[in-house]
Amino acid sequence: MLGRSSLILSVAFTIVLPHDALLARARAPLQPGASMPMIESSPTLAPFQYVRFCMHYPDECRSNAGSERIDLTSASLELLERVNQRVNSSIVSKTKSYGSNLEDRWTIAPRQGDCNDYAVTKRHELLKSGLPSNALRLSVTKTAAGVGHLVLVVATTNGDFVMDSLIDAIQPWQTTDYQWFKIQSSHNPRYWVYIRSPSTSSSFSR
Repeated sequence: MLGRSSLILSVAFTIVLPHDALLARARAPLQPGASMPMIESSPTLAPFQYVRFCMHYPDECRSNAGSERIDLTSASLELLERVNQRVNSSIVSKTKSYGSNLEDRWTIAPRQGDCNDYAVTKRHELLKSGLPSNALRLSVTKTAAGVGHLVLVVATTNGDFVMDSLIDAIQPWQTTDYQWFKIQSSHNPRYWVYIRSPSTSSSFSR
């Protein structure tokens, strides 16, 4: 999957909101087509590398029975931004060959890694900060360049926001130019579901 230094042009036209503007938008009542939450569709298989990840890090794949959404306050937004920036700067981007190298797997806080490692590391850090596991959801996407990409989606009471290895700013999921495929279930992090656009009845499938 995509590394931090790869295909920067794929996010060049992403709408990035400053902290204050993002917080003001998050505090405003939800409007149709604005910061609407993702809609789960039918169940699907978890990515194979996620299954391997859970075997190696079983605690990361357990539900802590917390809320499925967090309140997006100034403090929680600052936490998300801080973790996103810190992890993005602490891991050196490296391409992995999962198909040909069984040693390559999703790893928490490696010195070098790809988008998968960034995403699981951010989720790990937020879990340690006390956020509920069901609100921290890994999601499989595809960039505008057609490259598979893993991000962390944080479900809040004012929509779903993306923590991305390609950009340090926190983004509402609908302002990205990604094609969204599947995501961890809001009920159990071991289960995955397809994502359905809130404006259409069609669901993305892989």
